[in-house]
Amino acid sequence: MTFEKLRTNKLNQWIIIHLRYLVGFAFFPSGMTKLLGNRFTVLSTDTPIGAFFEAMYQTGFYWNFLGLSQLVAGILLMTQRFALLGALMFLAILTNIWIITISLSFTGTWVITSLMMIAVTVLLIWDHHKLMPIFGYNQSMTLKFYTEPGRIWINAGMMYTVCLLGLSWPGPVGEGLERWILRILVVVVMLTFLVTQYKTYKSHRLLVKNQS
Repeated sequence: MTFEKLRTNKLNQWIIIHLRYLVGFAFFPSGMTKLLGNRFTVLSTDTPIGAFFEAMYQTGFYWNFLGLSQLVAGILLMTQRFALLGALMFLAILTNIWIITISLSFTGTWVITSLMMIAVTVLLIWDHHKLMPIFGYNQSMTLKFYTEPGRIWINAGMMYTVCLLGLSWPGPVGEGLERWILRILVVVVMLTFLVTQYKTYKSHRLLVKNQS
């Protein structure tokens, strides 16, 4: 009963939707860098961390595959509709990253990856009812279905994905057209956020008015 109240709370739904956006975007910069075959760090190979990343980079296609996996997981989270699949992929990838940052004693990075682990755990708990049939194999059960994010959040996720992928493109920003394109992408992200918040607020006011 407590979970049902949490799951149907409008504020909690808003937080989860934007947590998916945030966690999904977290993989875009590093994923894009690996997919394009660029080095993720410039640390010296004389250090354990530098040697590790250089060895990963030298694997070639596997390095690109890691980047592609990160991007796919992030995009799935952005879609909202396939967020559970994205969260499962994110958990598998992030668990490895988390253990690596702890094992190699990354300064401060392990804190960030730990927070990301908490975030993806929250997302999985939010949708845990969808996973119950897997754990209840060959057992009859009654599943509770909850309202999923509306079209506005799915469309916003698509806009965020296109813009944030463009903003995550590695390398220095050139003058002229390239810089203007990046500025336009930033503006589109901001406008998408403002429009979705306004429409959500308007829908909430209309709902409250109809109930009163």
